[in-house]
Amino acid sequence: SLAPPGTRAFRDAGGIPADRWHADQNGETLVPTHCCFCGVQCGMYLRVDHGGKVFGVEPRNHDINRMRLCPKGINAYQQVNHPDRLTAPLMRRSRDEEFREVSWEEALDFTVSEIKRIQQTYGNDAFGLLGGASLFSEKTYLVGKFARVALKSRHVDYNGRLCMVSAAGANKLAFGIDRAGNPFSDILLTDCLLIAGSNVGECFPVMTQYVWGARDRGATLIVVDPRETAIARTADIHVALKPGTDSAFFTSVLNVVIDEGLTDENFLADHATGWEELKAKAAEYPPSRAAAICGIPAEQIVQVARAFARAPKAMAWHARGIEHHSQGVENCLSVINLCTATGHIGKPGAGYGTITGQGNGQGGREHGQKSDLLPGGRSIMNEEHRRQICEIWGIEESELPPAGTSMMEMVWQMQRREIRGLIGICNNPFVSLPNYRVVKEGYDTTEFHAQFDFFLSETAANAHVVFPVTTWAEDEGVMANAEARVVKHNKAQDPPPGVRTDTWVICELARRLGAGGKFDFPDSRSVFDELRIASAGTVNDYYGITYERLEETGGIAWPCPATDHPGTPRLFEDGKTYHPDGRIHLQVVEWHPPMDPYDDEHPMSLTTGRTVAHFLSGNQTRRLGALVEQTPRPWAEIHPSHGFRNGEPVRVVTRRGSEVFPALVTEAIRPDTVFVPYHWPVPTAANALTIDALDPRSKIPEYKVCACRIEHAERIDEVPAPPVAPGHVAYPETQVSRTDPLPPTAPQGRGTSERS
Repeated sequence: SLAPPGTRAFRDAGGIPADRWHADQNGETLVPTHCCFCGVQCGMYLRVDHGGKVFGVEPRNHDINRMRLCPKGINAYQQVNHPDRLTAPLMRRSRDEEFREVSWEEALDFTVSEIKRIQQTYGNDAFGLLGGASLFSEKTYLVGKFARVALKSRHVDYNGRLCMVSAAGANKLAFGIDRAGNPFSDILLTDCLLIAGSNVGECFPVMTQYVWGARDRGATLIVVDPRETAIARTADIHVALKPGTDSAFFTSVLNVVIDEGLTDENFLADHATGWEELKAKAAEYPPSRAAAICGIPAEQIVQVARAFARAPKAMAWHARGIEHHSQGVENCLSVINLCTATGHIGKPGAGYGTITGQGNGQGGREHGQKSDLLPGGRSIMNEEHRRQICEIWGIEESELPPAGTSMMEMVWQMQRREIRGLIGICNNPFVSLPNYRVVKEGYDTTEFHAQFDFFLSETAANAHVVFPVTTWAEDEGVMANAEARVVKHNKAQDPPPGVRTDTWVICELARRLGAGGKFDFPDSRSVFDELRIASAGTVNDYYGITYERLEETGGIAWPCPATDHPGTPRLFEDGKTYHPDGRIHLQVVEWHPPMDPYDDEHPMSLTTGRTVAHFLSGNQTRRLGALVEQTPRPWAEIHPSHGFRNGEPVRVVTRRGSEVFPALVTEAIRPDTVFVPYHWPVPTAANALTIDALDPRSKIPEYKVCACRIEHAERIDEVPAPPVAPGHVAYPETQVSRTDPLPPTAPQGRGTSERS
């Protein structure tokens, strides 16, 4: 029988509904802040008891989320005082040893001695640093500065490389600026909303209110996705194209727009370059050709073209579904080309945006932790940009290293022993990077590896040193959400004894490496003051944003060049981009097949993504009982035509290996496609199967398509418990549901089989 999520596990554990729960506390304080998870950045209050401890959450009537929170937001507070928290540094001198808890002095001394040994023996670039896009912007600024000024290494990158860089590359090429062009509120004003490669209902649930608001006004909804997701089920047009064919589809839509005379020729003449070349390329993609490539009816292409081009105001938003490809930049450019050709740019209700996956996916790439960027979005290859930042940092231009390589390329360099030491902050590559075997080999080859985290992630469990650092609720700082709205997170409680902020650890390491004078930052506010100065006058200008203004306004969209400037929620309203000529630079796009070829052994497409209960590598959400109950394990979503029953073991095989999942049988997926969510580690890791092919421009991995086959199997692979520190036991509340062999009870799409 069909049961609500977690019911059976809850009953088996002997739980009694609402037993021993109390809704209020004497002396309670509400601390206004924002969620730590996705790029919507919902406003919330953390409930703090009279002893100064976070114990609950309330939604806040912030104008981003208007009192709404998703399942992750509701449960996020539980990680703050979770029993799995790391509260002392862990250390071992060899991976053959067990971790032991040590003092901060011993852990820092060992780390610094290993950095010096490796760099003195093999050169500065033999040591690397990998940051994260869930860090506050102040900390991302420090990551980039620490790598270049304290480590003096070119090798720094961050896990946003796995998320937003295709969109960033396309935006820079077309507009000269890297951010969404419109605020979420513009969605409420549009007449046609196109969402490509984004499972909004599960990955950005609170954003759904904007989609429903547009629908209430009568807007046409177009969803482009191989799966009939919750949001696709409600669409006027659902384009279930074959994974890896997006640019062929959008260029063909443009072909129809041109053929039917639906282009905005005045807008193109006044505001764009490259139109004639693009027109010639679009002529090569008639609907008949694209339909064959994409595996969809040619009439759908015509239908989408007419709906989008004829709408008085139309918007396009996309996410990882079209970005996680070896042609990710081209996919994004093909959407920009369509918006530009129809004149749907820079107006209320008309424009183009990218939906940020990580909480600070936008802010995390703006101020220097990306391998080719300096603060303010400056290019590290630009001589004038280098001179400007060296002046602010007080170093000689010759001391500033050149551009480094991307996150996945750094792993390949670790394999080749070109990078022999690494510090990781706020990332978990053992789950989040593709082709796990290669990742594990790269990390195992390093002579020294340190990791910052507040839980022992799968990657941290492989390190030599683990530094216990604060959660988002134990420090203050800013993030920039998917709209490029900078919001402020406030400190709600002091960290547990033995825990330090990332800022403190970075600055202390810098001091011990002899660069302490450049890292005299007692707190986040002092870092933000330097960040503001470092960004002044750039495209990514934060100078006019202050903590006080953020508290007063609830958020300010950059660029904001002065403290009396209101910010820039909508770009291009004056018809000008950030290129010197002020025009949109249209780019010719040529579709090519995915990098992993299909053959008789691997005739299907494997695609991956998120599910509503979990976030990224799951290091946080796989420890929260309610979320594990809702979605205890990954599954393989397959079409009924393959002859599986719901819950039967299905082996998914790619050229990287195979794993066995319970089948979730549904008509809501293409017959030639398999979907597996990626939040779990081996032996249930989707990313043990994905390919480490990269987009040549953005260097993003091709997560969203690789060749596979499916087979009947005998036994489903077990989900491992999250790692814990020595002497700790895995939190029991998350274990009962985790062992459930069946896929989630929540319906994932039309025609989902019931559990038996």
